[in-house]
Amino acid sequence: MCVFMIKIDENLTVVSPAGFKASGIHCGLKKSLLKKDLALIYSETLANSAGVYTKNKVKGAPLTVTKKHLTNKKSQAIIINSGNANTCTGDDGLAKANKMTSLCAKALNIKNDDVLVASTGVIGVPLNIDAIKDGIPSLVTNLSCNNSSAKDACSAIMTTDTVMKQAGVEIEIQGKKITIAAMAKGSGMIHPNMATMLSFITTDLSISPILLKEALKTSVNLSYNRISVDGDSSTNDMVLIMANSLANNETILEKNDDFNLFLEALTLLNIYLAKKIAKDGEGATKLIECTVKNAPSIENAEVLAKSVINSNLVKAAIFGSDANWGRILCALGYADIEFDPEKVDVRFESSAGEIVVCKNGLPTNFDESKAKKILLQDEIKILIDLKLGSCKATSWGCDLTYDYVKINGDYRS
Repeated sequence: MCVFMIKIDENLTVVSPAGFKASGIHCGLKKSLLKKDLALIYSETLANSAGVYTKNKVKGAPLTVTKKHLTNKKSQAIIINSGNANTCTGDDGLAKANKMTSLCAKALNIKNDDVLVASTGVIGVPLNIDAIKDGIPSLVTNLSCNNSSAKDACSAIMTTDTVMKQAGVEIEIQGKKITIAAMAKGSGMIHPNMATMLSFITTDLSISPILLKEALKTSVNLSYNRISVDGDSSTNDMVLIMANSLANNETILEKNDDFNLFLEALTLLNIYLAKKIAKDGEGATKLIECTVKNAPSIENAEVLAKSVINSNLVKAAIFGSDANWGRILCALGYADIEFDPEKVDVRFESSAGEIVVCKNGLPTNFDESKAKKILLQDEIKILIDLKLGSCKATSWGCDLTYDYVKINGDYRS
């Protein structure tokens, strides 16, 4: 049992769980010498591992290689590059993804199949494998269990991100301290269909690979799969988790209280990072959280909440601090979910207060100036009551700003 409340700790990194090391360097994939572009996460022992991947039919070569290497549900290292997605490059891309793992395995003196690989960046450009080859010796030499090395790794996976995204949680299982930590990247091409980003999770928990996979999938469905920035599902995105058992707890083999506690902590961590990704959407100024409650099912509530945070008109209204609740009902209406528009209530909430703007599908005589003050804050909640059941779901997104177009208008440059 947990003897303290689970809480997010931003000082925990992927090297905080026992037996993990990390590093990040500039190898030359990015033009700027100040930007790191190659990262490595390493476990001192072979770890039970699992992954969840994008459902985009166009997939990066690293996903193909990683899936193959995870058929035995084990790994010991993850090598990640930014600046190039290694996607839509044919057999050349596949050969280079395999080369990344073999070069890394040789440098670490581990099996090739125990190295996973991920890439992020521009699509359709051949990967400079020579730069990676030349960088791997330094990458391995710099491996460390210090937080500074973890921050280097986190920095090395960023593309248009404006902030690093890393955190962790600590729980207690069977009298043993268990640490779960993660780093993630994502800012544009974010739309949940698995997840459209990268996230790498480490833990010293001992758990069966089957239950590890189930916990990962469940937590991803409640976190990364409920965010969206721009409706574009990416080609390279995945979530990977490594559990190396060095906390020395008795291995979790069934869905008991220990499993449930781990799942709760993992989900809390992934939701935290998912929200960080949504808030860091390209050009974004505000995080939007939409909760649909009193729905007939969780699935219905989730579809409706996603429809609202995906609406460009809703996103633009939030950017302009305009309480245009009609756009919200419109987004609900085209989600292809049955509900009664004449029962719907809508209210906005932020650190500046809350206000009801729609009651039973009709306008209320609300204070426009108060609504404006509420919507001027950087975290906005849209709360929708369907009055049709007892289920609810929450999704996260961001506003749509002028800068999103500027960033994506010259992304390759």
